[in-house]
Amino acid sequence: MNLPNKLTVIRILLVPIMVATLLIDFPFHYLTSGLLFGAAALTDFFDGNIARKNNLITNFGKFADPIADKILVISCLVCFQELELCNPIIILIVLFREFAITSIRLSSAAQGNVVAANIWGKLKTVTQMGAIVGVFALQFALEIISLVNIDKGLYSSLEYIFALIGEILLWISTVFVIISGIKYVLDNKDAISDM
Repeated sequence: MNLPNKLTVIRILLVPIMVATLLIDFPFHYLTSGLLFGAAALTDFFDGNIARKNNLITNFGKFADPIADKILVISCLVCFQELELCNPIIILIVLFREFAITSIRLSSAAQGNVVAANIWGKLKTVTQMGAIVGVFALQFALEIISLVNIDKGLYSSLEYIFALIGEILLWISTVFVIISGIKYVLDNKDAISDM
């Protein structure tokens, strides 16, 4: 197994640890899970760059890399929803888009066609990961603020405001999810008509 594929596998293996640290309440769990998410996101950046630069692109990597991304992002969103930091509609939109695009890719692959990623798909991934990092940062800031002896009313207000900002970031990323999905369908309508 080459280095890019090992990085992809590491990304997948980091997900359950990140989920556990996110859902188990202990001091600075948002920082811990956010750092794990960041490490996993960095493997996504490096595995693709290393594979392209060193001509190490494999069929395993073509399949596993996007799956690892989906596992990472959707796991975070589901955990955020459990923690009341993400609207479930966002998760449904993301799941619908991912299943639809994966169906198009698999159908095209069965016909011998490769459906390449486009700039909108890359923007979708960047905005999703950025929004998730933003939610982690906001919740970590609340963890720090909770250590200071401040008025409970003020803390509740900050908690509400930070959750709202996080949700706005997630909705912005969801706009890119929708746009990239529509663009993907339009770019591959021939493949869809042959299904």
